Amino acid sequence: MENIWFVAAFWMGLALVASLVSIRLGISVALVEILVGVIVGNLHSAGQAPLLHETEWTKFLAMLGSGVLTFLAGAEIDPASLRANLRASLSIGVLSFLLPFLGAWFFAQYGLGWPLRQAWIAGIALSTTSVAVVYAVMIEGGLSGTALGKMLLAACFITDFGTVLALGILFADFNIWLVVFVVVTAVMLWFMPKWTQYLITRLGATRVSEPEVKFLFLVLFFLGGLASSARSEAVLPAYLLGLVVAGVFLRDKTLVHRMRSIAFAIFTPFYFIKAGLFVSVPALVAAVGVIALLLGVKMATKLVGVWPLARYFYMRSREANYTALLMSTGLTFGTISALFGLQNKIIDQEQYSILVTVVILSAFIPTLLAQKFFQPSVRTMTAWGRLYQRKINHKAGAQAAPAPK
Repeated sequence: MENIWFVAAFWMGLALVASLVSIRLGISVALVEILVGVIVGNLHSAGQAPLLHETEWTKFLAMLGSGVLTFLAGAEIDPASLRANLRASLSIGVLSFLLPFLGAWFFAQYGLGWPLRQAWIAGIALSTTSVAVVYAVMIEGGLSGTALGKMLLAACFITDFGTVLALGILFADFNIWLVVFVVVTAVMLWFMPKWTQYLITRLGATRVSEPEVKFLFLVLFFLGGLASSARSEAVLPAYLLGLVVAGVFLRDKTLVHRMRSIAFAIFTPFYFIKAGLFVSVPALVAAVGVIALLLGVKMATKLVGVWPLARYFYMRSREANYTALLMSTGLTFGTISALFGLQNKIIDQEQYSILVTVVILSAFIPTLLAQKFFQPSVRTMTAWGRLYQRKINHKAGAQAAPAPK
């Protein structure tokens, strides 16, 4: 029987190494953690057992990491900023989902010869944008509070909402649990801002016992359990929960900083390192051509959809390239969609490995390119918000002005 403390120490040691390498190289720790997972996951001990493997508790911590990270990403979206930038977020988010979904679907069906339902899974898995990766990059670069950063996170939400909607419409298992999940989630989301604000006001935000943090985790766990029972995914209610309490978090920065510290120190390393474990180097080598083509389809359709819109919404070339590349990332919902297909026997193990490898590479390659070659400053990302608002107000004023006689 393995010693649980040694296993935990090994995982956390890998997370520490990833943090040090991230600081040294100046790239996102999420990317380094994924790469560490790939490297160590493909190493074997003397007995030919994998050097790094999952246990039930590491699976739970990884799942919790994705949920908390997704919740925090939703909580970073300022409602006022979302309304102000709704046109840009909605346009970029919709095309960021639609073009890759159609492109990957048609390529898988007509280019690779996959049957229709398998091609649908490919389209859904490769249409996603990784909220987890984008949020981690925004936080590390100090960009999450800028207008462009908030618009990007909102666009991610819309893209992934399209992914979830497509998965639900094409493959939904309509049962009583799904009805219960939808109804209970809707009711709780309606009351969550009041409940959270009441706890903070009534109990104060500086108690050592952190009752408001425990309350948020309670609701996350409960809604995650309902989602699992309804054969949905816990990250969906987590994102919506973050979105509805964003206004409360905006007024109480201490609370979001505490939850962020907990997530990045304990939970997210397990999530990102586990993501790297899905990449099998031998399988990657055997199907390198198909993987490269699918990755090219995803990135090309994302760039075609997002870059022109980014320029249309007054971004300079540098910011447009940065936006298009970050919207090309995929991880959480991509692996979830592929796993859904495998568990429901829609795709086979080989197709699953190919899709997951493409998804993980799409988390790594576009983010690395964005950070190394197109990383904008906080000032330019903030300035975009002022320019965008000025242009929108100018257009509104021009449309409202009476026509000359």
